[in-house]
Amino acid sequence: MGTALALIFLLSGTPSTPSVEIDVKNGTSRELATKAELERILASYDLSKYTFSRKVVIEERAIAHSFPVITLNVRFLNSDDELLSSYIHEQLHWHLQAHRNQTNEAIAELRRLYPRVPVGQPEGAETEYSTYGHLVDCYLEIQADRQLIGPERTAAVIRNKGHYTWIYKTIIQDEPKIAAIVKAEQLNID
Repeated sequence: MGTALALIFLLSGTPSTPSVEIDVKNGTSRELATKAELERILASYDLSKYTFSRKVVIEERAIAHSFPVITLNVRFLNSDDELLSSYIHEQLHWHLQAHRNQTNEAIAELRRLYPRVPVGQPEGAETEYSTYGHLVDCYLEIQADRQLIGPERTAAVIRNKGHYTWIYKTIIQDEPKIAAIVKAEQLNID
């Protein structure tokens, strides 16, 4: 009986994803299905170290974004790995915002490493600053994905991305250089 109680105590002490409130913007069937899929994903993985905001909105026609509230669209309905990756990506923006000075230092280093970056889809982000910032965010996203779903499934997720193509390609190509910058600025998720 003592062993059983110890096991229950250990299991109850296991970290899990903090509760996240998920709302739908319009209540469409695709929004509701994406919400249910995301709830299932959140229950399946320990995302505690990747959860920085506890509110998510699913909006069918929205472009996914982080602020003021994490908003995901229905693009990855029925693709758990891609929905998980998108969720983590938007959460990581909150992490980088909370570490603004270190993020700006990392961006300054990335500017030196890559004096010219693409702006605009599909290769870059909406501004030059955002493209540099996404080198950090997407690097951290890839690390999280690899930890959660493994390198093969992460590689498939990256191949399927139709946006930030230069950013993801550059991270894979120059991963040790970008990793060193992220580490030097203490932006890794431990």
